[in-house]
Amino acid sequence: METSAAMDVEEQPSPNPSNVKRFGLKNSIQTNFGDDYVFQIVPKDDWSAMAVSLSTNAVKLYSPVAGQYYGECKGHSATINQILFSGPSNPQVLCSCSSDGTVRAWDTRTFQQVSSINAGSSQEVFSFCLGGTSGNLIAAGCKSQIMFWDWRNMKQIACLEDSHVDDVTQVHFVPNEQSKLISASVDGLICTFDSTGDINDDDHLESVINMGTSIAKVGIFGESYQKLWCLTHIETLGIWNWKDGRNEGNFSDARTLASESWTLDHVDYFIDCHYSREAEKLWVIGGTNAGTMGYFPVNYEGVATIGAADAILEGGHVSVIRSVLPMSEFHSGPTNSPSQGIFGWTGGEDGRLCCWLSDDSSESNQSWISSTFIMRPERTRKKNRHHPY
Repeated sequence: METSAAMDVEEQPSPNPSNVKRFGLKNSIQTNFGDDYVFQIVPKDDWSAMAVSLSTNAVKLYSPVAGQYYGECKGHSATINQILFSGPSNPQVLCSCSSDGTVRAWDTRTFQQVSSINAGSSQEVFSFCLGGTSGNLIAAGCKSQIMFWDWRNMKQIACLEDSHVDDVTQVHFVPNEQSKLISASVDGLICTFDSTGDINDDDHLESVINMGTSIAKVGIFGESYQKLWCLTHIETLGIWNWKDGRNEGNFSDARTLASESWTLDHVDYFIDCHYSREAEKLWVIGGTNAGTMGYFPVNYEGVATIGAADAILEGGHVSVIRSVLPMSEFHSGPTNSPSQGIFGWTGGEDGRLCCWLSDDSSESNQSWISSTFIMRPERTRKKNRHHPY
C-alpha cells in the first residue's frame, strides 16, 4: 500500500547563488517503519530499476524514475555490505555480499535467490566485484583475505591471504584492464594484482600503496583509468596514480577545506566521490549529520584544494546520508539516461530515499511523499557508520 500527497517546498536562499546548482526535492520514500536505514543504491544497466540495500538485511527494488516499489530480496542473515547488478550479459541478476559470509545472486524478476557462494563459517564478505580477463571471475574482500571464484560453476579457484592483515574493504577490477584487481583494506594498504593464470600472493602481487590509515572506499577514474581516489575512515582523501604508485594529492584536512567552502554546517563526513569523464572533473561528496549534502570539486593538480560546492542538496534528509546515485550530470544537464530532469537519488540513516530534480525542472517547487507499509522485524542493529560489520 502506498500513499502520496503533494506539498510545497519552501525556496531556500542559496549560499552562493552565482555558481551553486540548486535541486528541488521531488520524492521522498520511507523505506520502512522504525529506525532502519539505507546502505547503498545501485542502478540496473538500462535504468529500469534501482536496488537499495537496507539495515534489515534485505534489498528492495524501485523504479528510479517514478519511485514505484517493485519488491524485495530476502535471505541474508547479517549486514549487507555491497550490492551490484551483474551487467549486460545477465541484466536481471543482482548480486550482494554480507557479513554472513556469502555472496548471493538474485533474479530481480521473481526476487528469488538463484545462487550462493559461501566464503566460510567464520568469514565475512565486505566487498566483491565481477570481471577478470574472461569476465567470469568473482573476487571478494574478506577478513584479511581475497577469495576468487569462477562465476560459471561457483567453484573457488584462489585465496590471497598474505597481502593484507585486516579486513579487505574494497576490491575492483580495472575497467579497461580487467586482468588487474585493486584491493584496499583497514590495514591502510592498496594492492594491485594480476588475476590471470594461477593466482597467488608471490607471483601476482604487482604493487602496494600505503595510505597510512584505515581505508573506507576507493574508486578508479581518469581518462585511461590510471588514477585512484581513496577515502579513509578518518575522513581524509588521497589521489594516487595506481600504475606508478605516485601520490598526486593528499587531503589530510579534507573536511575543514570542504567546510570552509560553503556557509552551511560543518562537513561531518564524506559519502563518496564522483568523476565526470566528459568534464574531466572529480568531486568529493560531503554531508552533515543534519542531512545536507554538497558536491565539492577536487583540484589535485598543483596546489591541492577543495573548491566551493558546485551542488547542494538540502531539505530531504534529517540524518547521515549513506549513498548517492547520480542520474544526470549537473554541470551539463540530463544525459541519455531516462532521468526526466532527475538529478539522482540519496539514501540515509533516516530510512529515506530522496529523489532530487534539477532546478531546470518546472516541478522543482513541489515534492511528493510516499510510504511503503511493511512491518519491521525485531532485531539488533549496530550503529557504527563506518563499520556496519
